[in-house]
Amino acid sequence: MSFSRSLFALTVALVMAGAGFAANPASGGAEPPASALLPQQFAGWQRQGSAQISTDAAAADPTNAEVLKEYGFSDVAVSTYVRDDGRTLKIRAARFADASGAFGAYSLYLQPEMVRETIGDQAASLGQRVLFYRGHVLVDASFAKESPMAGAALRELAGVLPRPPGNAGNLPAVLDFLPRRGYVPNTEKYVMGPEALNALTPAVSADLVDFAVKPDVAIGKYSTPSGQATLMLIYYPTPQLAAEHLRRIDAAHKLARPQAGVSTVEGAGQFSDKRTGFIVAVASGPISESDAKYLLDQVNYEANVTWNQRTDNRDVHDLSSLIVNVVILCGILGALAIVAGVAFGGFRILMKRFYPDKVFDRPEAMEFISLHLDGTVSEGESGHGSGRVRRRKRSS
Repeated sequence: MSFSRSLFALTVALVMAGAGFAANPASGGAEPPASALLPQQFAGWQRQGSAQISTDAAAADPTNAEVLKEYGFSDVAVSTYVRDDGRTLKIRAARFADASGAFGAYSLYLQPEMVRETIGDQAASLGQRVLFYRGHVLVDASFAKESPMAGAALRELAGVLPRPPGNAGNLPAVLDFLPRRGYVPNTEKYVMGPEALNALTPAVSADLVDFAVKPDVAIGKYSTPSGQATLMLIYYPTPQLAAEHLRRIDAAHKLARPQAGVSTVEGAGQFSDKRTGFIVAVASGPISESDAKYLLDQVNYEANVTWNQRTDNRDVHDLSSLIVNVVILCGILGALAIVAGVAFGGFRILMKRFYPDKVFDRPEAMEFISLHLDGTVSEGESGHGSGRVRRRKRSS
């Protein structure tokens, strides 16, 4: 058993060493500089002059600088492109820590009247302006005049933008729980901090959401028979935190009169909430109670459990130990067989080289009995009919 544990520990050490080497290649996985955000040319557009680069969120958007910081703003590059026919295009590309931040900033600037486009991960356009994000980069493009080939050119640009490494390219899980039925297009908002939430006049205030525990918030508008509703999903790290914050929200909603220094639930009209798993869902707006309940019923958390914890079941341990020991025994027996075969073969070769025909392959040991068949055939008449019987003479 001690041998098997030592072998297992050595294998794990080798695997971890290989993983560490792969994670730190010589080329490195560092982010490219801000100047590399935008290419020198693409789809016939040539950059005019050098790009304006800044790591200040105010350079990207002075009005929403604090909101961009909540989304993990990293840097921004602004460039002007021209074509041979004199048309111009201004592009503002902002990079964030991950795809969640880029999507959050995309939802910040998304307007309901925009038209969806197929550029990058998600895109929308309005007149001469096209907004899209690819990975952790948000691009705001403004053409001097509308062009039917604008989408194709920007798709080529999206293909050369840097991509985030590993899990940084994944979107937040809370977005998967927003219902599709009745959704008003381009009203989805993703929030990562109080500044972004307060700009949306939510049904639940930022202090009740409690961004100190790192929740994800998604908000969308929905059409119902009784009016337009706002659905707010707050995704907490644990179900316990979700249950605790739901109690706080209910307590604030039941306050008949707001008191100084006490957080309350904002907004007018119907207010309904529930918890499902990690999620606190709030439906509000000028709608009926039945419509609010129907909207909340569409939000259901379904957990996908993967058991990867250590178990104390002795049967499981005994079975795993048996399998490991069988594999080790097979390896040892195979190694012994190889060593024995090589040793026996080498011994014969040495003996035949230094003592030819004395130890192995001696003439007296090579004798064997053989039958010398000469194949002589005699023919004769048989006493039955006219047939002939052949008799072979055998001699030894």
